[in-house]
Amino acid sequence: MTEIKPHAAHWGFFDAVTENGRLVGVRPFAQDPVPASLIESMPATVHSEARIDQPYIRKGWLEGRRRGHLRGGDAFVPVSWDRAIRLVAEETARTRAEHGDAAIYGGSYGWSSAGRFHHAKSQLQRYLGLGGGYSFSVNAYSYATAQALMPHLLGTNEVFLGRMTDWSAIAGNAKLMLCFGGLAAKNGYVTSGGAANTYGTNMRAAVAAGVKIVNISPYRADTEEALAAEFIPVRPTTDTALILAMIQHIVSLGREDRAFLATHCVGWDRLAPTLTDKTPEWAEGLTGIPAATIRELAERCLAQPVMLTASWSLQRADYGEQPYWALIALAAVLGNIGKPGQGVAFGYGSSGGMGNPRKEMPGISLPASRNPISSFIPVGRITELLERPGGTLPYNGRTLNLPDVRMIFWAGGNPFHHHQDLNRLLRAWSHPETIVVQEPWWTALARHADIVLPATTTLERNDIAHSSRDRFIRAMHQAIKPIGLARNDHDILADLADAGGFRDRFTEQRDEGAWLRHMYERWRQACARLDFETPDFDTFWAQGHVEMPVVGKADAFTQFAAFQQDPEASPLDTPSGKVELFSETIAGFGHADCPGMPTWMEPREYLGNAAPGELHLLSYQPPTRLHSQLDPGPIAARDKIQGREPLVIHPEDAAARGLQAGQIVRVHNTRGACLAGIRLDDRLARGVVLLATGAWFDPLEPGVPGSLCVHGNPNVLTADIATSTLTQGMSAQSCLVRIEAWEGPLPPVRAHVPPRIEAELPA
Repeated sequence: MTEIKPHAAHWGFFDAVTENGRLVGVRPFAQDPVPASLIESMPATVHSEARIDQPYIRKGWLEGRRRGHLRGGDAFVPVSWDRAIRLVAEETARTRAEHGDAAIYGGSYGWSSAGRFHHAKSQLQRYLGLGGGYSFSVNAYSYATAQALMPHLLGTNEVFLGRMTDWSAIAGNAKLMLCFGGLAAKNGYVTSGGAANTYGTNMRAAVAAGVKIVNISPYRADTEEALAAEFIPVRPTTDTALILAMIQHIVSLGREDRAFLATHCVGWDRLAPTLTDKTPEWAEGLTGIPAATIRELAERCLAQPVMLTASWSLQRADYGEQPYWALIALAAVLGNIGKPGQGVAFGYGSSGGMGNPRKEMPGISLPASRNPISSFIPVGRITELLERPGGTLPYNGRTLNLPDVRMIFWAGGNPFHHHQDLNRLLRAWSHPETIVVQEPWWTALARHADIVLPATTTLERNDIAHSSRDRFIRAMHQAIKPIGLARNDHDILADLADAGGFRDRFTEQRDEGAWLRHMYERWRQACARLDFETPDFDTFWAQGHVEMPVVGKADAFTQFAAFQQDPEASPLDTPSGKVELFSETIAGFGHADCPGMPTWMEPREYLGNAAPGELHLLSYQPPTRLHSQLDPGPIAARDKIQGREPLVIHPEDAAARGLQAGQIVRVHNTRGACLAGIRLDDRLARGVVLLATGAWFDPLEPGVPGSLCVHGNPNVLTADIATSTLTQGMSAQSCLVRIEAWEGPLPPVRAHVPPRIEAELPA
């Protein structure tokens, strides 16, 4: 029997098609103008061979090989749910009793589910908080540098994360849009919480209205052809030099907006003298962009209304604070911050929904529990946390004490995908005594765990999807029964809470259905306070979605508009109430790697200091999956070359090394090595190669640091080093590598098949 059920994922809304209890297809949401092809990977991924069919325990852990022993190479043994719950409950209680609550790290960083109830991180941290507390992380891998920096400069993170100047305002007012890092349409198909994909439509509408897009990036394909964007190739990680030279040229013409700098900014008197030698000729030698082009670009910004933006990727590199700070300074010199459809914002093209016209509406979420423990780290410093127990870490003006983590509990993410220098992480991963993972698939994280608890996918449970950047609330109906012995995260944790004596506090005596009604009703009441009438839960559940008010052109939104009009009446939430071109606060921290104003700082690894034969590798988000999600699916598989992740390279760089399209190469540096397949593309700047993020980590020798990743995970190559002492963000985007032809037989890719399983040991 065929059934159709409404559902959602981060890559779009869809209807699940099932036959005889199996997911066999998907149909796009009827109101999605440009459905994402990623939804087509759902059936094969849900029923993948990589699914975890029951609870497992690492054999070495059962035999006492725990703290100080490398993980990843051991066999697993199957156990019953009763035994798994008992072991996790006992380990949690023992760790709290012997080492304190801060010795438990509730990591769970990751996108997990689009559903707001079965959101794994929310469920896990609710359980850990009610159980006594846990150490945790703050900020996000995608934009951690900006999260720590922007409050100092503009007083808000809304400028890259929230309600920023929308596309209607840009289309109606701007004539030029400079996009540092491009404006990649592929990223618009992914929105946390799911969405109807209107992002590409908004970009194309702006171009149709007369906005000229300029793609300042090493890769012409960082804007889609339909935008007819002008392409200015720049050497990776040199954007700060380009921007400072543009400011210098504007000042040399005497065209800086002195009134705005005097009334809306602080620190121009400190920044201006440092720009004297930052000429276009100086920047040409660093960026590869002719000085004449730099001058022309600056003058075009003076001649017409301009919107400035940079992708999130720019701040995921050495000294990633600097290009963002410099771009704010350029907008200040132009005096256009807060003018209709102009100014500066970050992340257009980095994720779906950025700049979507929308009203501020309530969100749907699981109520959080209080965490009695204040011990935390910036999200990208997990390796240091494990390497240096009892040490300290400077962060944003504070000194953090690093706890001695004895137990890691993770649900809904994969550090062996998103963290840098995986060989270093593998060594640090040996420090805890116990690592518990809730996961639907045998990802690299699950393979490096001690206790593996099989979790359901979204298709095996009911939920509600919602994103603040989209106008739809989507019902997610359970389409199939749980695969194998998989259970919902909530149910797993409820049993663990029961073992800890606080089940009723965790569940509030609600099951899944009662929770969904409760969360929806809270949202409905919040909407009523804004005079927006919503259907009752049963009506919503039957029709499959609720559509919120559509924003018209008359409601076009420009961020900082009130500040532009009257900075005294509408100050920014900075120490001065103004744009901080020089920050006394940051300068007072005394960090050499992040001074008190935007500064050109030579990256640790870039083409300007590359040795002969080295190339600049950029990792990026591919159109074939979301990070590592859907990697076992057919869309990702079709894109691979002999089962390996493609390495994009300019034809002339390949020819200089005797390499041809489709050939397998070894990509390496001092941190690690991986295999990849050559893909030629003359739209890429010379000296640069691209290797997408998300191929499941697959070392030739599991559990052995330095082993070759046969699948093509770029994070065996990237450096685990902070962008600066101030923000402790990730330098994840780029590094220097060498490539050479792979000689000999190709090792098999085993990432998508289960690890070695042995017979269950006696209890």
